[in-house]
Amino acid sequence: MILTTTPTIEGRTIVEYKGVIFGEVIAGVVFLKDIAASLRNIVGGRSASYEEELIQARTEAMNEMRKRAEQLGADAVVGIDLDYEVLGANNGMLMVTASGTAVKLG
Repeated sequence: MILTTTPTIEGRTIVEYKGVIFGEVIAGVVFLKDIAASLRNIVGGRSASYEEELIQARTEAMNEMRKRAEQLGADAVVGIDLDYEVLGANNGMLMVTASGTAVKLG
């Protein structure tokens, strides 16, 4: 399965558009990670705990999108876009949405 942010795939021809597909993940931020990030905010630097949460959520959203493309019989997903939002009380939830167009290649 080819996943790309570009609208085409070099050297390949799109022969069928299967439709726009999505992969969504809503993840809660663990309380202890929130405390560690707050401390990091005071002293400066990167928050490895939040970065890990973000990486995990993005990976899960991409995997969900890939599965949906496979269910449609697609060979690739083009034009992928990733969106990030915080939700819930005190912004305690992270939402990652991956979207793209599932296609069949010739």
